[in-house]
Amino acid sequence: MAIREKMFETITKVFKKHGGVTIDTPVFELKDILAGKYGEDSKLIYDLEDQGGEKCSLRYDLTVPFARYLAMNGTSTQQMKRYQIAKVYRRDQPAMTKGRMREFYQCDFDIAGSYDNMIPDAEAITVMIEALTALSVGDFKIKINHRQILDGMFAICGVPEDKIRPISSAVDKSDKLSWEEVRKEMVEEKGLDGAVADKIGEYIKLKGGQELCSSLLENAELSNNSSAKEGIESMKLLFEYLEIFGVLDKISFDLSLARGLDYYTGVIYEAVLELPEEIAPPSKSSKGSKEQDEEQTRIGSIAAGGRYDNLVGMFASGSSKKESNVKIPCVGISIGVERVFSILLKQAKMEEIKSNAVQVYVMSVRDGLLKERMAICKELWSHDIAAEFMYKAKPKLQNQFNACDRDHIPLAVIIGEQELLDNKVKIKNMGDKSSEQAGGLLYDRDQMVSTLKTMLKML
Repeated sequence: MAIREKMFETITKVFKKHGGVTIDTPVFELKDILAGKYGEDSKLIYDLEDQGGEKCSLRYDLTVPFARYLAMNGTSTQQMKRYQIAKVYRRDQPAMTKGRMREFYQCDFDIAGSYDNMIPDAEAITVMIEALTALSVGDFKIKINHRQILDGMFAICGVPEDKIRPISSAVDKSDKLSWEEVRKEMVEEKGLDGAVADKIGEYIKLKGGQELCSSLLENAELSNNSSAKEGIESMKLLFEYLEIFGVLDKISFDLSLARGLDYYTGVIYEAVLELPEEIAPPSKSSKGSKEQDEEQTRIGSIAAGGRYDNLVGMFASGSSKKESNVKIPCVGISIGVERVFSILLKQAKMEEIKSNAVQVYVMSVRDGLLKERMAICKELWSHDIAAEFMYKAKPKLQNQFNACDRDHIPLAVIIGEQELLDNKVKIKNMGDKSSEQAGGLLYDRDQMVSTLKTMLKML
């Protein structure tokens, strides 16, 4: 929990720096609100048992509830930067080592409102990069693509319109499955013509950076498709803005990125860890033990997001049809904190984690001096200094030092009969192992609080 708390604090600081304000939404929504928004993943929604009232489901993510909130408050929320950190629920097969659970936190940042093309998109991606960098998760890349490019690509390859979303969902598995497996799903499970699948396979191999936009525009088939051309032009503009924000080194333009959720309409992106060579997975054709495979596939996407311009308009905000179509374009990110947490947990040395906020331990020598220790703690608390003492009338000095070391408490106030008679206290810096600090340094009693505050600022 200490690691989680630090994660949330770090992420929230980044969100607030970019002007985010927070809201809260219910853990459950009307079943109809969530229905039809997640494509094939809709089967993972937890439906609540009908209690004789309205049918409800546990929220699957924080995006659809936010869109519903915007629709209900459309006139007062035409422009908004919102963040939310809360639990969501998915009827998935848990895999603790992969950070995949049925109940887990998401950290979302969304920009709602009509703005000039790609400006909020560039900031949303920058927010994601800043948050992941601040969390020190290691090297990562942001794979980006555009839904209009995908739709145009599918159209020129010959994918029937009713199969675009199912085929898109199959393409989205390209980072987890071999091309042969993806092709098999498209052809055998989803009924796509083999020649069409092969043509898609040629496109989704394309990866690169800013230069890929120019290359795609030179492709006659793509440039003649209005959807694809518009998407490529938008990506070209996005790269210009991302260059200004200084994050291009983290960006990879990847035509295999499809994002399975039905509500995306524009730019889509996903953050993935870059594994060092010594622990990178082998090629998909090589053989390895089950344990090795499990170890290598534990962490997938650690953050994702995209543009969803039509989602708010799918909700009714009033009684009449005229009132019901609130159009608020949105773009956002979602950080998968459970996966990030599993990374940070591996990095952490548990014995070095400070799980409480105590800064000063008040201890005594020989006679216990319980009431005097309690009085000093009360004084420290009244000056907003986190302090503790041992709940024993006559504790052993070594046991008090052990408690201080165990909880990584940086400072100790030590009193004895002589210090009380002289109206003094000893203050020991627990991290200083020099001989002069062995028993602590003497200070006047009325200087205790100011001395402690000065020392704490220097830690």
